[in-house]
Amino acid sequence: MIRGIHLSARLKAVSGMVTAGCSVCDVGCDHGYLSIYLIEQKISPKVLAMDVRKGPLGHAREHVAKAGLEDYITLRLSDGLDGFEAGEAESLVLAGMGGRLMQRILEREPQKTKAFRELILQPQSELAGLRRFLRSEGYAVRAEDMVWEEGKYYPVIKALPGALERSTKSLEETETDRELEDRYGSCLLREKHPVLLSYLKEEREALGRLILTLEEAGESKRAAKRMEELSKEMGYTQEAIRLCSN
Repeated sequence: MIRGIHLSARLKAVSGMVTAGCSVCDVGCDHGYLSIYLIEQKISPKVLAMDVRKGPLGHAREHVAKAGLEDYITLRLSDGLDGFEAGEAESLVLAGMGGRLMQRILEREPQKTKAFRELILQPQSELAGLRRFLRSEGYAVRAEDMVWEEGKYYPVIKALPGALERSTKSLEETETDRELEDRYGSCLLREKHPVLLSYLKEEREALGRLILTLEEAGESKRAAKRMEELSKEMGYTQEAIRLCSN
């Protein structure tokens, strides 16, 4: 029996969002490390770990057996929520996949999705689109975190269903502020999250280099359009930095 699973900073941030005592459905469980950690740390009483790939699920099964947690973790081959039955878990975890894929999983079977008490999401990309989708479906983002690990930034979102009202102490309701919330997260901005600030400063430097390259390349219709896009991006980034710095 093996005890004491070591999680990456990314997955530890995900685990920290799960409400203690909630049973969990871990979709895209990969090798099962998060599922094992949730049980070992007594965060969750039981976990349903699912993956669409037989290989990783087989490894997860081996790891669960080595940890002696077969009575607490159920493993199931499933494409998204296909293998899940409403009521089997209270918390849904989707981690390590693109935001667009998360959205497809969530909207494909809305009755199953709405059965969860909370969604814990760790998107690798398309964050703004995912946040817009959550809002359109009546979810309220109640907590966010962001970690830096091995040269990459990883955001984590905790969303609750059936909460149409906006989070307390949110930004003023303007088009620009809504765009900032969608891009960077209202909770992260409000908390002036230091990792978000580091990300924004790197983004500002990268945008600055792109703008300088375009300026040196000379004028063209294509370059002018791209310059307009980059200037808009820089404006959002600068405003987010201001909010995180004040």
